[in-house]
Amino acid sequence: MERFLSAIRNKYLIAITAFVVWMLFFDRHDMATQYSYYSQLKGLKAEKTFYTTEIDRITKAIHDLNTDPQEQQRVARERYQMKKDNEDVFVIVEKEEE
Repeated sequence: MERFLSAIRNKYLIAITAFVVWMLFFDRHDMATQYSYYSQLKGLKAEKTFYTTEIDRITKAIHDLNTDPQEQQRVARERYQMKKDNEDVFVIVEKEEE
């Protein structure tokens, strides 16, 4: 018991304990803030990978459209319903069930 009381009266131990409690809970950069920053960082890194892959995919599609005439024809037929002079195009629209 005497040893415990002497440890509590030690001013260095009290200062270190107060510093640790202050840094963990009350400081501007406390543990909860650091965890939220870490979570935000993980989300932003995931977004960065998504957008990087999307940029690569779109860049490849643009390159294919500029170099490959068959790709141009495919996009013109699928997206813009263009057709050649001697053919008919039928567009089938499926009803969505409610």
